[in-house]
Amino acid sequence: MTGLPTGGAASGGAGSESPDAATHDPRRHERRARAALTRVLEPGDERAGQWLADLGPVELLRRLTSPAYRHDTLPGAGDQRTRALRALAARADPAHDLATVASHGGRFVIPGDPEWPSQLDDLGPARPIGLWVRGGPDLRRWALRSVALVGARSCTPYGAHTATTLAAGLAEHGWVVVSGAAYGIDGAAHRGALAAGGATIAVLACGTDVAYPRGHAELLGRIVRQGLVIGELPPGAHPTRSRFVLRNRVIAALTRGTVVIEAAHRSGSLVTARAAQRMGRHTMGVPGPVTSAYSGGVHQLLRGGAVLVTDAPDVIELVGTIGDDLAPDRRGPVLPRDLLDPECAQLLEAMPGRATDTTARDLAHALGTPVDAALARLYELHSLGFVERHDDRWRLTARPARHADTRRGGA
Repeated sequence: MTGLPTGGAASGGAGSESPDAATHDPRRHERRARAALTRVLEPGDERAGQWLADLGPVELLRRLTSPAYRHDTLPGAGDQRTRALRALAARADPAHDLATVASHGGRFVIPGDPEWPSQLDDLGPARPIGLWVRGGPDLRRWALRSVALVGARSCTPYGAHTATTLAAGLAEHGWVVVSGAAYGIDGAAHRGALAAGGATIAVLACGTDVAYPRGHAELLGRIVRQGLVIGELPPGAHPTRSRFVLRNRVIAALTRGTVVIEAAHRSGSLVTARAAQRMGRHTMGVPGPVTSAYSGGVHQLLRGGAVLVTDAPDVIELVGTIGDDLAPDRRGPVLPRDLLDPECAQLLEAMPGRATDTTARDLAHALGTPVDAALARLYELHSLGFVERHDDRWRLTARPARHADTRRGGA
């Protein structure tokens, strides 16, 4: 598997394991313990998360690496699992992992750091042990104004175009686009944000120095230079099917809302959206053709309470500040007859079809108005080009009026 190119300005995070950084990091023992535990515990393991909460990372690691084995080392864990975790802990080398990410311009961010996005705490026991981060920007600040765009890997041209356009629109309005760097919708979303000169975060299900998928090595390199690449797994770690699914909970928790652009009924993107719903985040979907299997999951999501969106202003109105980020009021083109006052419009509707004459008296009788009133409205419609006069009879003009200066109620 191809590694990512070294690059991206380090932000001076406390995770850098240079001698100076290690000396001046007041949380170096906890940081090293958490870094080691990312080698031992799988992402999203709620039982392990409870051990972390009850024992703390330093004590948990001490129990896993203590020479003396005890069957009650981990509360509620069986002998087989305890031995397996101890074997992994024995091979962990946190100092090496921290030095590796630092050599790539990265850092290891843990709960309690100024850069830690506190919204991840909504995951409870499934909260990440820590996040391996590459790229210069501050993760916490970027996450405060971020939106997730997710969808099918095997997307249609419609889906790719929609994702690119939507991401570019969000980026142009100062929003950070978050996705999983996979083929299809994810890649289109990242490219759209980058093309607009905007901000984007890739959340990986592997080490941040591993390019996965291989075909996105160049894209991930661009994201490192222009945005952020983050993940729960230590350097060199490879993805698995379960890690992809569990990665989605981080995308959902990190952002203000999740937009699903294309997804089949069993798509992993729906896992992200449902996780967002459970945490009270905004959940949105972009509708597609009813004949497309790639839109079936999105339409199901919309029926289940997600909000239909079609472009960046729709999304921003939902996730932005109430009253400050309203989407424009969309309506069809204004036609000249839309500008007529109600009486003229009513008389125009009463006119017979084209090439058929009528009189003011007949129109007045049909509308229940005085003849003089009907005649006045006919002359007004005549001046605006809607009707023609032939002696004492009237008919619709051969072509509809196209006057740009049509006014309400008056010639």
